[in-house]
Amino acid sequence: MHIAIATSSLQNGHNTRGTGVYTRHLIEALQKYESKHTYTLFTDSSKIPTDTDVVHYPYFDPFFLTLPLIKRKPTVITVHDLIPIVFAHHFPRGIRGELKWQIQRLSLGGVRAIITDSASSKRDIEKYIGLSSRFIHVVYLAPSEDLHQMQRGEAAQRVKNKYTIDTNYILYIGDINWNKNMPGLIHAFAKALARLDSRCMLVLGGKSFTGQNIPEKQEIYRLIHDLGLEKRIKFLGYVPDEDLSHLYSAASVYVQPSFAEGFGLPVLEAMACGCPVIASKATSLLEIAGPSFLIDPYSINDIARAMITVMEYSREKRDQLVRQGLHWVRQFSWKRVAHETVRVYDTLVIQK
Repeated sequence: MHIAIATSSLQNGHNTRGTGVYTRHLIEALQKYESKHTYTLFTDSSKIPTDTDVVHYPYFDPFFLTLPLIKRKPTVITVHDLIPIVFAHHFPRGIRGELKWQIQRLSLGGVRAIITDSASSKRDIEKYIGLSSRFIHVVYLAPSEDLHQMQRGEAAQRVKNKYTIDTNYILYIGDINWNKNMPGLIHAFAKALARLDSRCMLVLGGKSFTGQNIPEKQEIYRLIHDLGLEKRIKFLGYVPDEDLSHLYSAASVYVQPSFAEGFGLPVLEAMACGCPVIASKATSLLEIAGPSFLIDPYSINDIARAMITVMEYSREKRDQLVRQGLHWVRQFSWKRVAHETVRVYDTLVIQK
């Protein structure tokens, strides 16, 4: 089978974010675990080889024109989530955004296979795009194969040397869009500090925290100032892949307080590195969080209580949670992603 895969998400600002990471790992996994097939990478749809059996667009954005209206080959599209559509009042789209969304919806109309990250996202696609469930395939993602649990003391030394963090810390890595609930996390941390070690820090990693012209960032900085947390919260900005294992392994706990996710990959990344996890009981996180300590993302008190509880765990209790996480995360692998993705390609070839 000859598969052409669009790589536009590797050519723009998404290269280091979720869609770019997905595209890069997917291509690597297909070439490694499904090597009997031929893969062609392209950025220009007009240059897809004529002998292609299936075309895969692994990047979809409701407000950008990422898809061709006319598809000359059987086409698979990955739609990670429709959060900006489901929670439209938090993601104002404007006239241009609305026009592009309608064009993108039209582009999905004739598609016979959509891959999505979770059953939660599948339900949203059915509802907001109107596509039959039989055309929507859930393929769970996986942590990078390079991520692994490190000896905690060694990891902490690396974190201290590079990021000047020399105390216990609560970790979050990701974006700062509304659905990530960063104000809730910060308010909860402020409340939890009354019980926690006064030197404890909240460490926030992600390109958006130090990027330019991001309104949410200014709101977060003002909130931190108003709560007097400037010395207790550290921004890391973009975290290179080679540092992730160290940061997760040395952290006291990882927190994913989102209102909604399409998947929530950092939850599994943290588990793969032996870090206990606090996660929202919401959307896709209910599917993948496994042995995480589940919280109500709309309750600051609930998030704060979870932080205090996990930070005060005995060594035995913490080790038990770590073991459970390491066992749980084994079921998620890029080998499985590759095999299940090729099975979706197969359905289109059979239909030809």
